[in-house]
Amino acid sequence: MIKIGWGGATHHSDMNNHNYIEFGSFAEGLAEKFLKDRGYKILGRNYRKPWGEIDIIAEKLCEEDGNKTVIFVEVKASDSPAPKGFEPEKRVNNDKILRIKRAAQTYIQQKNLDDRSWQIDLIAIEFNKDRGAAKITHFKNIGI
Repeated sequence: MIKIGWGGATHHSDMNNHNYIEFGSFAEGLAEKFLKDRGYKILGRNYRKPWGEIDIIAEKLCEEDGNKTVIFVEVKASDSPAPKGFEPEKRVNNDKILRIKRAAQTYIQQKNLDDRSWQIDLIAIEFNKDRGAAKITHFKNIGI
């Protein structure tokens, strides 16, 4: 658990659009810090195309071969501990992964990174406001 300081609404269904966007931005910021603390270099956030969106684009040096891998990160968060079966990571389906993959391929082409390996990761965050903490789970290479 990571201690946090967010005072947003209790349930997504109660959030107005502004609070929901604020909550999402806070979750992405926490995910970014999580990645930086683990040696990832952040290349960008909120890369949007009509066919897909990427929350965080990062880079990590592979210790085995010394090559850099581009990591496209989807962030999913819940503002309270999720009941079994409703965890944030359960909200990423194959269609979502395909949209991320298409946006990732566009990014790779635009930045001339065709020689780089890349992958899609998911960071799931479950906030517990009562404890002022967050559980962060990093699922690596979820792409299909």
